Amino acid sequence: MQLTANTNPPRKQPATAVKSARSSPLGFTLVELLVVIALIAILAALLLPALSRARDRAQGIVCLNNARQLTVAWTLYADDHNGRLAYNLGGDLKRETVAPRTNLNWVNGILTWELDEDNINTATITSASLAPYANRNLGIYRCPSDHVLSTVQRNAGWNARVRSYSMNAMVGDAGDLSASGSNLNNPGYLQYFSFASIQRPDEIFVFLDEHPDSINDGYFINKAYNYQWVDLPASYHNGAAAFAFADGHSELHRWQFAQTKPPAKADVVDLPLPVADNATADLTWVLKRMSRSSVTSKY
Repeated sequence: MQLTANTNPPRKQPATAVKSARSSPLGFTLVELLVVIALIAILAALLLPALSRARDRAQGIVCLNNARQLTVAWTLYADDHNGRLAYNLGGDLKRETVAPRTNLNWVNGILTWELDEDNINTATITSASLAPYANRNLGIYRCPSDHVLSTVQRNAGWNARVRSYSMNAMVGDAGDLSASGSNLNNPGYLQYFSFASIQRPDEIFVFLDEHPDSINDGYFINKAYNYQWVDLPASYHNGAAAFAFADGHSELHRWQFAQTKPPAKADVVDLPLPVADNATADLTWVLKRMSRSSVTSKY
């Protein structure tokens, strides 16, 4: 058999086919990229508020748990001291004097907007009387939403101050302010020196997160017969503050009026702050849960 080579030349691909293959697009066109970017922006606009609300809710839960943990420590302290409540030393209503520095107090230190050491000194917590009953856990003394600092503090490289919570001024021994058996800031109202003296522990709060412009010592005071904010509660959590009560439960309470939830100025503010006649509900809610009249119930 004789083998012969195939002399037929290979078929050439039509020129039109080659041109078509070389001219096919290799990626997105500019218009397509712009459409994708626009869709991503729309999705982000829809999702970011939801993510922000979820983050705020999570931080609110942590804040509630912090206040509850402080109340557990407060209760353990009372158990170890024959029912006697932790010292809660504070200053006067004009904010001209503040709590004396003594480790008998539940917490020490005076928060300011300057570079004073107390703002970041953890010993004001760990050396105070409540710390051993809280396992010296610094985290429970500060709300996770509280990152308010003044310009001078941020320039110094600070991340946050050490504390966000205060104690109800009508709970615990307030030193000279309650030496007579009742609080000099609220004469005629009960000062609770022992756990047993709180007849309705589910109605009296012990701890709350205080507004950053209001907080200084750990003593939260308002007058039961005067409609003005002396100390202002916080409003970090979508206009709400965390409260922990003497029976151990905690709750977020949302404020009704803008005056109760001003944005932080990180500066000295003019307190006391008068409350408008048509906006007293927030202050009344707090006053009713601070104490009870020793004579007759006013609220």
